[in-house]
Amino acid sequence: MTKQDTLFDNIIAAESRLVQLRTSNELCIRRTPLDFSHSLSKELGCEVFLKLESEQVTGTFKVRGAFNKLTVLSFQNDSRQPIVTASTGNHGAAVAHAASMLKIPVCIFVPRNIQPTKVDKLSSYDVELQYEGTDCLEAELAAKRYASERNLVYISPYNDWDVVAGQGTIAPEICQQLGSSVDIVYVTVGGGGLIGGIAAYIKAIFPQCLVIGCLPENSPVMYRCIQVGEIIEYPCRDTLSDASAGGVEPGSITFELCQRYVDDYVLVSEEEIRENICYMIDKHKKIVEGAAAVAIAACRKDRSRHQSLKSPLKIVVVVCGSNIGYETLKKCL
Repeated sequence: MTKQDTLFDNIIAAESRLVQLRTSNELCIRRTPLDFSHSLSKELGCEVFLKLESEQVTGTFKVRGAFNKLTVLSFQNDSRQPIVTASTGNHGAAVAHAASMLKIPVCIFVPRNIQPTKVDKLSSYDVELQYEGTDCLEAELAAKRYASERNLVYISPYNDWDVVAGQGTIAPEICQQLGSSVDIVYVTVGGGGLIGGIAAYIKAIFPQCLVIGCLPENSPVMYRCIQVGEIIEYPCRDTLSDASAGGVEPGSITFELCQRYVDDYVLVSEEEIRENICYMIDKHKKIVEGAAAVAIAACRKDRSRHQSLKSPLKIVVVVCGSNIGYETLKKCL
């Protein structure tokens, strides 16, 4: 059996680990709410639910993958060997939080021109910061080289089976909280770890459920890779969905997961992202980051699909995070 074939079982195992962590210390990780959206349901003529990973510890779903990966490593290595990663954003904060809670040493590589606010956030955890290069790619390459030279484990934000299984634990929570089948799930796509894990589980439980990938028009890399049938480099522009922006690592396991499990993709404009950041504040009193607004925008934009399917539909939108900068939020408003 391939890793893809065993991913469902690995997600169940990951869920068990995270439940144990949550039971022993509620500060580690949360079971996030699944809220019924009256405004979206009325607007779209469907039952629409929001899976609020924006309420998660550190403000995004990323802690799920980080905790699962580090817990697996701690079982495999009793000495709690240091781990290495590279990130200026949500992944770095998630690994820093998980490593601090599990008492595992961690070294995070960041570019030298990282924003001071991001340094402050990472420095609030007990981590070692290494400054390398002037962009995320240079920092990532340096981190991999550093880990290889010292025989340490490098943790990718998405190109790792334990990380994908951890992100996939959102899906069993949705199924438990909903208590019934679901017809469509909308998930923002960056590197593909989030949607890969969710889709692998949902498709096993509800094969008829459509899993829709949501991307900004300014950075639709995974969508373009799927279109041509291989991982490619694709030019990106600045986007409010900075957490999902950027390329897909060559050879990434998430590409085949998206090929196998994701049914379709919806691309949204920068204005649609901005509009839906404001929509969530206005209708739900929730502050969300651009990547989360991408999935909301895609759901609202996808009305023709809703109308073509048998009603009444049950739709879940994964609201992946809340880490939006103050200046960015001001501009949106």
